[in-house]
Amino acid sequence: MVPMVPVTPTVPMPIAVADLDLDGLDGKVLSFRCVDDDMTGEVHALVRLRGRPIGTVLGRVPPGADPAATLAALARERLAGHRKPPPETYRDLPRTSVVVATRDRAGQLARALGSLLDQDHPDYEIVVVDNAPRTDATRALVERKYPGIRYVREDVPGLATAHNRGIAAADGAVLAFTDDDVVADPHWLTALTAPFADDPRIGCVTGLILPARLRTPAQILLESHGGFAKGFTPRTWDPARPPADQPLFPFTAGSFGSGANMAFRATALKGVGGFDPATGTGTPARGGDDLYAFVRVLAAGHRLHYTPDALVRHHHRETWQDLRDQAYGYGAGLTAYLTALAVRHPALLPALLARLPRGLAHARVMTAAREARETQPTGVPGEHGAHSHPWPRSLSRLERRGMLYGPVGYARARLRHSRSEAR
Repeated sequence: MVPMVPVTPTVPMPIAVADLDLDGLDGKVLSFRCVDDDMTGEVHALVRLRGRPIGTVLGRVPPGADPAATLAALARERLAGHRKPPPETYRDLPRTSVVVATRDRAGQLARALGSLLDQDHPDYEIVVVDNAPRTDATRALVERKYPGIRYVREDVPGLATAHNRGIAAADGAVLAFTDDDVVADPHWLTALTAPFADDPRIGCVTGLILPARLRTPAQILLESHGGFAKGFTPRTWDPARPPADQPLFPFTAGSFGSGANMAFRATALKGVGGFDPATGTGTPARGGDDLYAFVRVLAAGHRLHYTPDALVRHHHRETWQDLRDQAYGYGAGLTAYLTALAVRHPALLPALLARLPRGLAHARVMTAAREARETQPTGVPGEHGAHSHPWPRSLSRLERRGMLYGPVGYARARLRHSRSEAR
């Protein structure tokens, strides 16, 4: 009998990240930049048409070949038939406050602030919220290097509490939020805030999040399964016209966007009471602060719009343990935000319960599809969210365990927050 030999999973090689701008799919290359300055192995390229993101491609650049020409040829093949985005027309853009919450990550924050100061938006401010800091490094960075940026401190830990502190300090008609581990495209804030001028019923806008680096297996696996992005097709959700493809709408908040790239009309966000301070990273709830805000704004009758033109690049966590923590946190944040809605806004509970049967049936179909993909051979991420790496069942189990914990975490976070307020 031949002994069984354990099969070691193929470890993906690092993937370079690039940005390719074309003058139409059949046009010339307008610009090409390798984001992490390393063109070895595979290259994952964002493709733009005259600055507008339309998709991603993955290809190998042969030794001695022109990387821009190679990837442009691949883009013409993979994205053939893609329509050129219509010309951008912007009305007067609203005064905007960009809120960045951070905790003891001055090095990453400096990189993010550099990109935020390079925005082409005509009227905005930046507010840095230093959340429960253990050192004065963030204050020193902002005050010495960025005197034009507003610095505020929030000693109660938690992302939602920090964001609420930023809301109180901000003066913009639109409140934009991003993280300290992103690099914002120069056109990010303009694209993110333009929909508010175009449609007075829009209460929230989210944007495209792509990886800044794909150097580790954890980063590649996350991006292969979609990462944080929501695709390259603009979409508007209207509570007056629930979408047929989302049986749990508006409770399918994860499909709307992510907290690293979101903006709210100030009156809409303040009108629903801001973020729930018992949600978010930095609390026992582990997450769900952005999901809670999305649903609250939609439930109040506002529209939510997603635009791929508003781009930030996110520095994904690098290690396997980071990915495990992230999977658990996603599950916990999901049920924590649903618990927050049930506790703080019980009038929404009948609508949620009425949608559950169709929603559960839809979830079973999606789960079966993902488990089928787990048996696929290892590959690399090509077009966004291609699921070309098998998703480990251990991460799915961690996500489910997080979902069981979420209500408990939310209860603990509420108790901790109430004690903080009583001091």
